[in-house]
Amino acid sequence: MTVAPLSAPLNVGFDYTRSTGPVLGRFVNGLRERRIEGIRGSDGRVHVPPVEYDPVTAAPLSEFVPVGTEGVVVSWSWMSEPLEGQPLQRPFAWALIKLDGADTSMLHAVDAETVHTGMRVRVKWADETVGHIRDIAYFVAADAPEDATPTPAPPPVAKREEGAPVSTVITPVHLSYLHSVSPEESRYLRALAEGKLIGQRCAACEKVYIPPRGACPTDGVPTTDAVELPDTGIVTTFCIVNVPFLGQRLKPPYVAAYILLDGADIAFLHLVLGCDAAEVRMGLRVRAAWKPRDEWRTTLENIDHFEPTGEPDAPYESFAHHL
Repeated sequence: MTVAPLSAPLNVGFDYTRSTGPVLGRFVNGLRERRIEGIRGSDGRVHVPPVEYDPVTAAPLSEFVPVGTEGVVVSWSWMSEPLEGQPLQRPFAWALIKLDGADTSMLHAVDAETVHTGMRVRVKWADETVGHIRDIAYFVAADAPEDATPTPAPPPVAKREEGAPVSTVITPVHLSYLHSVSPEESRYLRALAEGKLIGQRCAACEKVYIPPRGACPTDGVPTTDAVELPDTGIVTTFCIVNVPFLGQRLKPPYVAAYILLDGADIAFLHLVLGCDAAEVRMGLRVRAAWKPRDEWRTTLENIDHFEPTGEPDAPYESFAHHL
């Protein structure tokens, strides 16, 4: 009986944080004051949003130019089913808009029942501006009546001391999609739910890959044989994590290492715990520390971490070609 491959929703996200610098800083602080500025390049064109370096000469730019809060739609794409976090939660258009006085277009949302190339639009400001591109809540038709509906302020996306210019902006980045795995990966994941580690062997070079691959990257031929591997192996390379970051579940320092299971020909990344971080080394023999059986699912997270076995280290020559 053919078993359908596994699939599951996958959500990837992080908050991208950057300092503004003199060019972007002036732009976002202008938005906070409800004005828009571009920058003039060596060929006379006005770039909006402003760019730090000239596209023609690569020289730094510094001549700021005020532009209008109205413009024209250059091109557009309709968003019939808005996603969470987008500027509007009703059908709208993403559009490239060339503001009056600008020579380049900026991407933003247009709130209108219909949109067309050449359409005149104007800025709809957020009720509270903080120094971020989302101070422009969206654009509306230039001749649309003023809307008294409150426009929510953007999320906390700018950092500054009270009364000081914005020097850092935060942009949340999120991607959500349905991830479907190959038949080989499905076999591997279902085996993990049973406490087994299943790799796949290349029919030509006989290398064993875990997590498995449908084809051997060395020979380009399909992998054919499933191979059950033990939960012991060695550390090939590793990193001691000392820097805290958002969402971190372990207190630094701790070790993220590539583990080469016995009988495998490719290492995978996992945690090494159960000893001081300074004791982890290349060639260290380790064993999987599994979570309690009732917590097992179709995921490598069934293994909480790897920890030293106490056996002698593997000689470098035994794993040198797996680095």
